[in-house]
Amino acid sequence: MSSGPDPRRVVVGIGNAARGDDAAGLIAARRLHGVEYEGDPVALLDAWQGAEVAVVIDAVRSGAAPGTVHRFDASRTPLPAALRSSSSTHAVGLAEAIELGRALARLPPRLIVYGIEGERFDAGAGLTPAVAAAIGAVAAAVLAGP
Repeated sequence: MSSGPDPRRVVVGIGNAARGDDAAGLIAARRLHGVEYEGDPVALLDAWQGAEVAVVIDAVRSGAAPGTVHRFDASRTPLPAALRSSSSTHAVGLAEAIELGRALARLPPRLIVYGIEGERFDAGAGLTPAVAAAIGAVAAAVLAGP
């Protein structure tokens, strides 16, 4: 039994550390010893290359209560429309990157997306309590199995 990370599974947290709740994905990835990613989501295609299971964690704005956790298996279907507009400051968001990967046959066999509903995305803001609690819940869920 190996005690190191599983090379067939990758955890990627997306966000912006300087924009309040948008840091949720980065913090979750750090807790899970995953990859923290603040760049263009299209680069995810390389981040999950060769993985059998990829877990992507990002802050979202869908109108749900702050701290709400959304979980989707994006392996077979696109993300719901309510989550297609995230807090991303990039021209291409997570949903578009996933669909590009699908079109190019570059999705891992299993792709799980956790969206943590954010409240504050202001520059310099800290995490809200609801989002901080949700990060712990997501980390526990990922550890239990994507």
